[in-house]
Amino acid sequence: MGGDETGSWYGHTPRTPGYRKLLLGLFLAGVATFAQLYSPQGLLPLISVDLGVTAHDAALTISLATLGLAISVIPWSYAGDRFGRKKTMGWAVMAANAFSLVAALVPGFEAVLAFRFLEGFALGGVPALSLAYLNEEVSAKSSALAAGTYISGTTLGGLLGRIVAAPIGELAHWRTGMLVVTVISVGCAVAFLLLAPAARGFIPHRTSLKQAIGALSGNLRSRALWTIYAQAFLLMGGFVAMYNYLGFHLAEAPFNLPVAVVSLVFLAYLAGTWTSPLAGRLAGTYGRRPVLLVSTAVMIGGVLLTLVPLVWVVLVATVVFTGGFFAAHAIASGWAGAAAVAGRAQSASLYNFGYYAGSSVFGWLGGIFLAGAGWPGTVFMTAGLAVLAMILASLMRSPDHR
Repeated sequence: MGGDETGSWYGHTPRTPGYRKLLLGLFLAGVATFAQLYSPQGLLPLISVDLGVTAHDAALTISLATLGLAISVIPWSYAGDRFGRKKTMGWAVMAANAFSLVAALVPGFEAVLAFRFLEGFALGGVPALSLAYLNEEVSAKSSALAAGTYISGTTLGGLLGRIVAAPIGELAHWRTGMLVVTVISVGCAVAFLLLAPAARGFIPHRTSLKQAIGALSGNLRSRALWTIYAQAFLLMGGFVAMYNYLGFHLAEAPFNLPVAVVSLVFLAYLAGTWTSPLAGRLAGTYGRRPVLLVSTAVMIGGVLLTLVPLVWVVLVATVVFTGGFFAAHAIASGWAGAAAVAGRAQSASLYNFGYYAGSSVFGWLGGIFLAGAGWPGTVFMTAGLAVLAMILASLMRSPDHR
């Protein structure tokens, strides 16, 4: 199964019950996490009208949740070291479900935002610990394939939350849409707790404050890693801004599309399931930097094409933009671990911090550009962030770490 006669544990292997249960459990944990996190994105026009707030204020339902996640991902990683990966992930996702339920029910906009922040803070436990749990419990030869299964769960979870919540929100109420996604997430979380096998490769340990600061600060002394973390901050920021406000753009003239139809735009996410592994294969041949630069250039081309006032062009442009983003993210996230100088787990946590901090900051700021200059304002902000990311990557002095 995954051990030897001496009692040593080397992980679940493919085609065994433990391996299948672990992968299915982590897949469902990814769905539960990211379905909740992004379920309001397709509902933002409805939230704006119902609560009488601006587009950028409505987008705070996303930005504050991702801010909570960004803040919590590092503390959750140390909690997992102390109490165990699966147990801590279970606490995190069930607490998030409770906060999600309350966020969908409380009447005031400020209260919704407060509970969305708490929901995001709780959700940080899943991305902080899932890959560490996986790497400890599957055989080393299977870890990359297993990680891909978890990532596919996060992608499909984000897609599910958006395309389920928006049509229901338009037919009934935006709160109903969020509640339905919460119920789905609860089911996925319970299934994760029941399916995922007990940890056998985990050794609990406490990390002192001095050790924690040392592991983080060691990576932060690397200029190359700062550049990689900046990729996460800038590219994810533009990506979320584009998706936050595209619904507002398509709901207005000359498109005048209903929210339920606009939510189908999120199917463009599926482009990432193809471009992410493709980018990894190309990086093995040509190196990380060239693939990162080309992927970012594809993002820029895609977002600029959304300025064409034809719905089919906007849809194609969104697929191109999305594929470019996920390719760039696949390269940069892998590079964060490969170039780490003081612990890969800590470097990954810092990358995640930049990733979700960018989502919070620019996911909101894109609405300010929308209010001031319309859709072209959001587009040029997004393109500008990607151009800055390309410049930084071009100037970075670092081994390629293929």
